[in-house]
Amino acid sequence: MSQDAKIRSLRLDGAVGRLEALLNTGSAQPEYAAVVCHPHPLFGGTMHNKVVFHAMKALNGFGFPVLRFNFRGVGTSVGEHDQGRGESDDVRTALDWLKQEFGLPIIFAGFSFGAAIGLRAACPDDAVQALISLGTPVLAEGRAYRYDYLRTCAKPKLFLSSDHDEHAPKERLEKLMSDVAEPRQLVLIEGGDHFFAGHLLEMRAAIEQWIRDVIKPREAVTL
Repeated sequence: MSQDAKIRSLRLDGAVGRLEALLNTGSAQPEYAAVVCHPHPLFGGTMHNKVVFHAMKALNGFGFPVLRFNFRGVGTSVGEHDQGRGESDDVRTALDWLKQEFGLPIIFAGFSFGAAIGLRAACPDDAVQALISLGTPVLAEGRAYRYDYLRTCAKPKLFLSSDHDEHAPKERLEKLMSDVAEPRQLVLIEGGDHFFAGHLLEMRAAIEQWIRDVIKPREAVTL
């Protein structure tokens, strides 16, 4: 990845108004574009979250332009939290912007709430060719998350969590995986919690390894 990479501050035209966003620009001829979605807005989640940042760095390291944005009601994004319903539209807004801006296949990544909400929007989108779910919540924020649609989502999928994730006990996550369509891969990082505390670099390295193994990009990571 070039050391000349830049960050662009953006405002995306969402369904209820402008969404605050940042784009980490990629190489001159990127193979993919990517988006990373942040955790739950009502529990401090923003596009500046450490897990989101490290996921962005992993993807940007291959020369991919990577978009992060604040869901409605977060930061300077217009609107109010909508219990995941409107936030799915926010994800679609981000995906549509990437399509229009780059015309490239897209890699989706999301953390926690951002994964649960974003996967639902990204799976049926023909432009999205691979999906990364970080800290996939099974039971969190007082609600049970449902992933029935993943039974027919035949795109390459990485599920990356800690083995002590309080919102996705190992047994519950493994049971979920049994219902997810192939191709899929579950990676558990030992000793971490939901936020990969103390293990962020391991999380980032696991994303990079999966990209190399599954996506097989031309450009290698520069650490």
